Amino acid sequence: MAMNVEAEIRDLKRRVGEIEGSFGFLTRQLKSVHKDLLTFQAKTEQKFDAVDQKFAAVDARFDKVDGRLDRLDGSLRKLRDDMPGIVGDAMRTVVRARNGKPRKA
Repeated sequence: MAMNVEAEIRDLKRRVGEIEGSFGFLTRQLKSVHKDLLTFQAKTEQKFDAVDQKFAAVDARFDKVDGRLDRLDGSLRKLRDDMPGIVGDAMRTVVRARNGKPRKA
């Protein structure tokens, strides 16, 4: 059996050409997908930055409210501690005022 070398070479060139064509098509597709991914990444980063800024503003508001609630809590605790003295002073004032006046029958 004699091999036809020229036919084999032509067949190999044809097959390599098909593979190169497929590779070129895939390369163009990948470049397109890569470009789309970069665009998507840029848009996503912009949206994330916008959300991050809004979150920072909300976080600052909550910090302000938290500070106010802490001050209110401290004031209420102080009032609770001072309440027996306030009521006692008021009752002593009332009793002193009644001691000088006759009680109603």
